[in-house]
Amino acid sequence: MTDSDPIGVATLMTSTRSATIAAMINDSEKPTVELLRKLTLAAGPPGAEDSVRALVREALDGVQGIEIDRDRLGSVIATRQGSSERPRVLLDAHLDEVGFMVQSIDSEGNLGFVPLGGWWAHVLLAQRVDVITERGPVPGVIGAKPPHFLSPEERQHVMKIESMHIDVGATSDDEARGFGVEVGDPIVPHAEFIHMANPRVLSSKAFDDRAGVGLLVETLQRLPEIEHPNTVIGVGAVQEEVGCRGAGTAAAMAKPDVGIILEGTPADDQPGFPSATRQACLGEGPQIRFADPSAISNRALVRLVRDVAVMEKIPIQLAVRRSGGTDAKSVHVHDRGVPTVVIGVPARSIHTNVSLIHLDDFLAARKLILALIARLDERTVESLCA
Repeated sequence: MTDSDPIGVATLMTSTRSATIAAMINDSEKPTVELLRKLTLAAGPPGAEDSVRALVREALDGVQGIEIDRDRLGSVIATRQGSSERPRVLLDAHLDEVGFMVQSIDSEGNLGFVPLGGWWAHVLLAQRVDVITERGPVPGVIGAKPPHFLSPEERQHVMKIESMHIDVGATSDDEARGFGVEVGDPIVPHAEFIHMANPRVLSSKAFDDRAGVGLLVETLQRLPEIEHPNTVIGVGAVQEEVGCRGAGTAAAMAKPDVGIILEGTPADDQPGFPSATRQACLGEGPQIRFADPSAISNRALVRLVRDVAVMEKIPIQLAVRRSGGTDAKSVHVHDRGVPTVVIGVPARSIHTNVSLIHLDDFLAARKLILALIARLDERTVESLCA
């Protein structure tokens, strides 16, 4: 017991929770959980993906046969040749997360900001953020009027993002600048990484697309353990959330024959979605996406993924989406065209501080990707466009 916890309740709860987590997360899975913790908590909004890129390079350093490069936008490119130079199999996961950028600093030290990527104003007010300055992160809070000061009319409307501000605790522009804050500084949601009551459900920011980045890293780490009749090019792409930009420049370097896009895809197992139409439920396996407004997957490749999943006894969820998009937008139209498919880990509440994934979906997706790579020889890839 401590003075702050005189009856030991917090200590007992922490001990019980730790035991529950230990019982449900086995030793072989703990490195995966730790990788996801590091990746999600790293700051990496569009154009400022340095910390995430560094984690990817660190994780792949020394992996047998992997050569690491980057393009001029900042995408990291890791190549490993198997038993054949071709086909060239692209694995793409984007490094960036939705964030913001400081647009202005007013005389009272409040920050004006612009969104980088798709935000819904409802999820922003009163949330904590980190302003990434040259001196290090500065904590801030997205400003919100207390309900005491809201007029009846204001209560009926969602405040527009351009009407919000970030409070860094300053009382003047000089004080805010004294903290190191400058116009143009990137901003990310502040989050913690936690196990939910079911410890196999993980919550943090940026599972879109750090779940995909985790799949990219762990797939590449395991390539030396399997026979793969191809060359695999793993791309950690930048600036997906603002237009799939890095995937385009990286594809120009990778010159892929086939593309596999790894995503943290929006889950729809939530109120408001009829159960019969749900196509991304936590705990029911990775999502294989046929289409969204940005790309239509190669049908033969989708069938191949489905067949591999059946052979490997991996649960999957097939999806056709009315909205959203992925790096497939840039990859599938590269050069003469690239047969492409999207494999996603369902994530609830993406583009917020508190998204959730199920560890079993991540592990199933990793198994599926490795099994698929092992089958992508030159004849198979040529047949996709026959």
